[in-house]
Amino acid sequence: MIGAGIIKGMLVTARNLIGSYFVAERLTTVQYPEEREKIAENFRNFPFLVFDGDDPSKGLRCVSCKICEKECPPQVIFIIQDRDEKGKPLKSPKVFDIDISACMSCQICVEVCPFDAIKMDNAFELSGSNRFGDLLLRKADLSKSNTYYHEIRPTEATAVDAALEEAAAKKKAKTA
Repeated sequence: MIGAGIIKGMLVTARNLIGSYFVAERLTTVQYPEEREKIAENFRNFPFLVFDGDDPSKGLRCVSCKICEKECPPQVIFIIQDRDEKGKPLKSPKVFDIDISACMSCQICVEVCPFDAIKMDNAFELSGSNRFGDLLLRKADLSKSNTYYHEIRPTEATAVDAALEEAAAKKKAKTA
């Protein structure tokens, strides 16, 4: 039937218009700076690095394997592996930068990370006065604690921590 899509769309619009006056959960305007809606747990915006413990430089889960850098579609992740005095590579990033001006928030870096070091944040107010400097997040800006991760995503963080503890227990049992 010609025009069936238009009729269905008009019915949805009419139902929402009438329902907004009679349903208890009305659609209301939120006065944004003063009032804020609760953000859903599965909301994602930009990636951040998770660290365990109190020191972000020592407890960082990232081992600079560079998988996320290779898999990133817009190539906005830049990693340099840290080295000791003799030039031997260490299992930590010296530089970990993400250019959020071109980040698509696709979550591919989170999916490919084998160490659960990268997670998606729900912070969306990232404005700054510097035109380009505030759009490049460095390792210090990206590092957030595991407790922060538990605050924004409690169910996912609990599952990740349980999986990491199980893997550590298996590794310990294997070496013993």
